[in-house]
Amino acid sequence: MPALFVVIWSTGFIVARYGMPYAPPLKFLCLRYGASLILLLLVAFALRVRWPQSRTQWLHLAVVGVLMQAGYLGGVWAAVKQGIGAGTVALIVGLQPLLTAVLVSLAGHKVRAAQWLGLGLGFLGLGLVVARQLEQGTLSGVNLALALFALLCITSGTLWQKRYVVTTPVWTAAAVQIGAALLVSLPIALWETEPMVFNIQLIGALAWSVLAITLGASSLLYLLIQRGAAVQVTSLIYWVPPVTALMGWWLFDERIGPGTWAGMALVAAGVLTVTRSGRSSQSEQRQQTSSIDTRDPHP
Repeated sequence: MPALFVVIWSTGFIVARYGMPYAPPLKFLCLRYGASLILLLLVAFALRVRWPQSRTQWLHLAVVGVLMQAGYLGGVWAAVKQGIGAGTVALIVGLQPLLTAVLVSLAGHKVRAAQWLGLGLGFLGLGLVVARQLEQGTLSGVNLALALFALLCITSGTLWQKRYVVTTPVWTAAAVQIGAALLVSLPIALWETEPMVFNIQLIGALAWSVLAITLGASSLLYLLIQRGAAVQVTSLIYWVPPVTALMGWWLFDERIGPGTWAGMALVAAGVLTVTRSGRSSQSEQRQQTSSIDTRDPHP
């Protein structure tokens, strides 16, 4: 699942560049949310999937949807519309693992030294890759603020889900989240004056966004957050910028210089350090639990 998630998630930034010349961001996203919600409801009812059992869980899922769908996607797509490159915005929101580790640490949870080392390597790698974009002047105050807003939203949404959302079938959880995102985004979209120009390119971007990204990658992210520690799961995001850069080189002939390759290598090293440290920590915890249970099975 992690590899598949990274590949599909990376295409989101490519699709944003592909479709944004023909649509305002929030109108496009509202169409995406609406189509996704219809498909999710059909699947949920066809499979008779269980829905959340309490109002509290509905509320927590809605908060996650507003943050990780409306806030994150709205910020990314608006930033692309304001001229930021797909690779650049991917690099900025790729700072999520570092921000997540800081917030987890402040909340009182232990983050191992090796994980901090890995996160630092990833941050350095992202800095090397983004330096060229800064030199070219493609960042502005507006699109940078929108990208940072998206970063804050996806980080907060990830931690909120890990802390408050209980295990819920992915289809119904996604339906609640996307429904909440639609309710929040629609009033704002009505203020956009730019018309949508429907053509093959826009329809293709919409179809891929609904089927591959919303139904595919978002569902995978939900499952990964449920099954792994927050810092480990979000460290996967470090793979997205280099994968996006490779896709941009392949599809749009975007050049990748030596500094970018060096940054990618540091990002990869950071990811490996974080994930291996996380596995070691979980293994130690299981061994300690097993030792305690064996020594005193009835405390």
